Amino acid sequence: MMRTIQSPGKYIQGPDALSLLNSYIKPLGSRWLILVDAVMQSSQSQFSVGETDDLHFHIELFRGECSHQEIQRIVALTKSHDCDGIIGFGGGKVLDTAKAVAFYQRLRSVMLPTVASTDAPTSALSVIYTEEGEFDKYLFHSANPDMVIVDSNIIASAPVRLLVSGMGDALSTWFEAQACYESRAANMSGGQTTRAALTLARLCYETLLQEGKKAKIAVEQKVTCRALERIIEANTYLSGIGFESSGLAAAHAIHNGLTQLEDCHHYYHGEKVAFGTLTQLVLQNSSDAQIDEVLDFCVTVGLPVCLEQLGVTENVQEKMRIVADSSCSEGETIFNMPFSITSESVYSALIIADQLGRQKLGLTAQG
Repeated sequence: MMRTIQSPGKYIQGPDALSLLNSYIKPLGSRWLILVDAVMQSSQSQFSVGETDDLHFHIELFRGECSHQEIQRIVALTKSHDCDGIIGFGGGKVLDTAKAVAFYQRLRSVMLPTVASTDAPTSALSVIYTEEGEFDKYLFHSANPDMVIVDSNIIASAPVRLLVSGMGDALSTWFEAQACYESRAANMSGGQTTRAALTLARLCYETLLQEGKKAKIAVEQKVTCRALERIIEANTYLSGIGFESSGLAAAHAIHNGLTQLEDCHHYYHGEKVAFGTLTQLVLQNSSDAQIDEVLDFCVTVGLPVCLEQLGVTENVQEKMRIVADSSCSEGETIFNMPFSITSESVYSALIIADQLGRQKLGLTAQG
């Protein structure tokens, strides 16, 4: 199996980066559809979308879910407006929808993340959900986005919970990369990981530990700083390249299982991945020191470490059976772990991870 690494054509990050949007995209095409989420619709004035002789835009409001129905709706619009490319402006589901449309229509794609809440902007895949918000499947694309432009001023003005959720998503990158490397599992492009990808995944984890607390404070105060710039890069680029070129394992499969619970539907992707990461550490019998380091980090920045913090307060054991079974569905990334996996072992890890988190928080143990 060949070793592969993949990334977007260009990654640009810094204060007021979107003010230069027109000059960045002009070489890629002249007719663009901008897919924007409702939260950011009012922020269009933060970057230049004025039409010129060379650039024409159609701005379309995203309807809230990266589903087959929404993708097909936007595909039809790009056809009717004869678009050369699509720009995703918003959170992870907006970007995943834009990437899917670009894939189906063979369009140029530019991602403008307005939050650093997931590693979706750089990747060549979309996470597809049902209209009800349950995980459906991964849709793999033939290419990464042509360009990712991250305006750190916009990230700093977004809700702090979204930045923290991005840290939760990024937290899994190193541990899942390690697991895939040990099992010689294929990465997201069907090859094996490179030393470069592993190094980026490790740097992602180290950056979170070193800069996460300061970056959270910066966003709470609506300011930028070097720590925030590094966390934006970790959440977006390091995590994106690290997971895609190394692979996913238990943490994201457990996230997918948690989406089956209505209790968890109001929690962000990275919040569920953070608990999935803790569960993976239990599943692989990581050292107490490693688990404590992850628990301490999560508590410091405000990531959930127990099921109660994800809204699961009743019938916990019954619901964890559902999560464990779903996490072990055929084709799930949990089977990239370097040892045998059963639904029973995942269930046990979920229960133990929950109790470890409760102990860390000083909560009464659940029976």
